[in-house]
Amino acid sequence: MRRTIWFWLCFVIAIILAIYFSVRIVMTGLGHTEISRIRNISISADMNDKDMSALAAAAAISPGTNTYEIDLTEINNRIGTVPGVRTSSVRRLPNGNLSISVSLYRAVALWTDGEYYFPLSADGTIVNKPTDTRTPGHIVFRGPMPSDISSITNAAHNLLGHIDYLEWIENRRWNLHTTNGITILLPEGSAEPAINTLMVLHQNHNILSKDITTLDMRDDSRILVK
Repeated sequence: MRRTIWFWLCFVIAIILAIYFSVRIVMTGLGHTEISRIRNISISADMNDKDMSALAAAAAISPGTNTYEIDLTEINNRIGTVPGVRTSSVRRLPNGNLSISVSLYRAVALWTDGEYYFPLSADGTIVNKPTDTRTPGHIVFRGPMPSDISSITNAAHNLLGHIDYLEWIENRRWNLHTTNGITILLPEGSAEPAINTLMVLHQNHNILSKDITTLDMRDDSRILVK
């Protein structure tokens, strides 16, 4: 008898719980519960000084929006169009709120089309957020870009005050153009030793201030001056 009572008691409780959770699920889907409404959107980036306003504007979600009616893929695509965003992800949290995480390009130099200056990442990606002024302290590049500019950028910083811009030639080597109008032809392969040699030549002979037009350093055994 007791077993029968316990069976029916558990059966009734199971029915009640099933009805309760079914109603909650339906109400949540219809937007009538607290967890079905977005109350907060958290945005995080891998750079602490990033202004999040452009990311929030791209998300374009107002508080109170039904969390289950929005398309996370569409939001993520909009976030990805913000200048400087390399990768992004949008997650719906258990409480109905959204979490947006982005990875940003880190500008190590500038690229110019002759009129505007664009931030340039270490992998040669040109970020579509130009200005019409050259930011002090940045190496400037022109033309096509290779897949890695970190080494040449670091080496060129030793001559920052003398460099107008760097140009990638025939997808194999660099030309360095100085603020004094000299074109320096750097060798294929590693250009960093040639830049170090150039720095020593300038320190000892002030060569970057000479009245010359071309400095050909493509041959390791000799330097041609025109």
